[in-house]
Amino acid sequence: MAPLRLTIEKGHFQDDHGRQVTLRGINMAGDSKFPSNPDQPSHVPMDFFDGDSVNFHSRPFPLEDAHLHFSRLKRWGYNTIRYVFTWEAIEAAGPGIYDEEWIQHTIEVLRLGRSYGFYIFMDPHQDVWSRFSGGSGAPMWTLYACGLNPQSFAATEAALVHNTYPEPENFPKMIWSTNYTRMVCQVMFTLFFAGRDFAPKCIIDGKNIQDFLQDHFVNALAHLAKRIHEAGDLEDQIVIGWESMNEPNRGLVGWQDITVIPSEQKLQKGTSPTAWQAMLTGSGRACEIDTWDFGGMGPFKSGRVLVDPQGESAWLPADYDESRYSYKRDPGWKLGECIWAQHGVWDPSTDTLLKKDYFKKNPKGEVLDYEVFTNTYFMDYYRKHRDAIRSHHKDCILFCQPPVLEIPPSIKGTEDDDPKMVYAPHYYDGLTLMTKKWNRYWNVDVFGVLRGRYMSPAFAVKIGETAIRNSFRDQLSAIRQEGLDYMGNHPCVLTEFGIPYDMDDKYAYKTGDYSSQSGAMDANHYAVESCSMAGYTLWLYMCQNKHHLGDQWNGEDLSIFSLDDQPLPLSPLPPSPSNGSTTSLVHKAGPMSKKAFSDESAVNPGNLKDKLKTPSISSDAKACDAPPELTNAPGYRAAEAYVRPSPIWTVGKIVKSGFDLRNCIFTFTLKAHKPSTEEKPTEIFLPEFHFPKDQCEIVVSSGKWTITTDDEDGGMIQKLRWWHVEGEHSIKVTGVQRRQNMALGREEEEGYLDQCQQSKCSV
Repeated sequence: MAPLRLTIEKGHFQDDHGRQVTLRGINMAGDSKFPSNPDQPSHVPMDFFDGDSVNFHSRPFPLEDAHLHFSRLKRWGYNTIRYVFTWEAIEAAGPGIYDEEWIQHTIEVLRLGRSYGFYIFMDPHQDVWSRFSGGSGAPMWTLYACGLNPQSFAATEAALVHNTYPEPENFPKMIWSTNYTRMVCQVMFTLFFAGRDFAPKCIIDGKNIQDFLQDHFVNALAHLAKRIHEAGDLEDQIVIGWESMNEPNRGLVGWQDITVIPSEQKLQKGTSPTAWQAMLTGSGRACEIDTWDFGGMGPFKSGRVLVDPQGESAWLPADYDESRYSYKRDPGWKLGECIWAQHGVWDPSTDTLLKKDYFKKNPKGEVLDYEVFTNTYFMDYYRKHRDAIRSHHKDCILFCQPPVLEIPPSIKGTEDDDPKMVYAPHYYDGLTLMTKKWNRYWNVDVFGVLRGRYMSPAFAVKIGETAIRNSFRDQLSAIRQEGLDYMGNHPCVLTEFGIPYDMDDKYAYKTGDYSSQSGAMDANHYAVESCSMAGYTLWLYMCQNKHHLGDQWNGEDLSIFSLDDQPLPLSPLPPSPSNGSTTSLVHKAGPMSKKAFSDESAVNPGNLKDKLKTPSISSDAKACDAPPELTNAPGYRAAEAYVRPSPIWTVGKIVKSGFDLRNCIFTFTLKAHKPSTEEKPTEIFLPEFHFPKDQCEIVVSSGKWTITTDDEDGGMIQKLRWWHVEGEHSIKVTGVQRRQNMALGREEEEGYLDQCQQSKCSV
């Protein structure tokens, strides 16, 4: 049997030659959140509730486009893909009905990715449960199975859904994320993780709703894992692992008092009901509810409004015909009434709250909080997920993702301290994400606030760009350390972080000036590189991103690629008019071989190496796609900040690694336990844009090096190969400075690398 391409040894990834592997990855692709037939992004209301008949057969992209996207990501230096897919893609038609055509499409896409050398792990993605509750993930039938009526979510504000919003173009930015604290998500996640304890009357197909939902979800994933295993040429060689559910949430588990907003609920925007108010409006009652907005200093109360569903309920009517699905509901679970009323939480005849602390304790009387939830309910699900996947893919790496920014499970030294496990947290700069502005002057240590490290949130404010960057670094370092302390010595891979591109009311789209995006993107990458994580997967690559609609999902615009922007040239020198540097994304139909596929500037492992001197694929934006002012000054979409040098394979252990974008200096220190071999030295991705081969200055403490663009990767990326003896060694590579593109500050200011070295931090 062939050796595993990627293994874990002492908390680090290793290749089959014992070199430390750094995962430099991207989430692919945002298109997978919504169906391809019909093509139904979140702003399209047409046929939205025909959720049983959709399919995802062209997600993340049509098969004939695979080389285009894989080659683009390869040339940007990515070696890892977090493969985004949803439960809905597998099982949309009904319980136990799997879409084998989508599964086969997925297998073929993965197969085409083999020749690019990617490490791919599978991400069963969800956001606020489902498209029908304002996000992505679960099939529509799961909501019906829980007795909910998706067509009444808008009137009751049980969920705010872009597809059903009266004016989709005015859907408030980032409002979708507040669905986690609205009724539908509170119900669905409570039932999914803790239905046996808090909804014992909810029996369907002879089992509690918790087991019904978890079994269907896990079985769907296991079925996909089985098909990938049966493909014979993907497991371990291209698909190296699986992640647990994306961004799990506790629902109402552990809420001490449903009449108040929990102190730990930091995000409030738009109407912000208490759980009790959400139950009432979900059952058709009118309530006055506080409204909140998000400003430069964070959330603030902005007023109070009447939410009046006028008697319409988010629950299915008592006489609803359930024959459309194959499940059978137990007679003890009545349709037409809130399940929490059925469990004695409140009396709908008088609208009286009876048990405001119903979710505070489990049936044993143990007081619950988020940490207890993670260690019990979440871990019970995680074990089921892990065992089901490993029943088919026995050597797979499991990427464990606990609830976002919560304390990870306390499993160090237990049976769950799995040698093939990765800690997979998420982190976003919330201030930039919510305001869609890059504030260079101040930011907040959100993680420190959540962990109670400040007497007052005022002390968590960080002033100045250097302090902001270092705060990001310190927050990620603390997240990584929590993984070591609670879970054990496992690699930490940040599987999501990113920035909004539509900052400042899309200023960059009108001017081509991406300096704010570049500053934010560089600050985030600096933080990741500085905290010794084993890797990351940036959010997001979106095949169909356009300036006008962004990622075509809830108004988000985080994709590093857009059809309306110029791709970063491979060389910093402008292309000559004769080299055919810009082409269209529209290609002629033909065979799917790698050579025959590409237009004249597309590069893939089958192309000749002379193609490297042309820029990446560009696009022609149709006039109807966006207003002219948004397309007449395309920029590079801050690509200089994410196309950055990085170690790929390291002989020994990485001591520190970092890229000073402003001064275009890459520094790297390693400690080798043995000399590198002639065939397998230390290898570093060195992007041509920053480091043209004939314009680099390289200083090494010892050893020899060479810069090559060779056939191993299909002639697609430039690498620095470094042969060294054992011991601690360092290398410094200086490339071409382009301050005018960065707008990071005055030229006389010292570089961030110098500033940080003075403050004794490692880069």
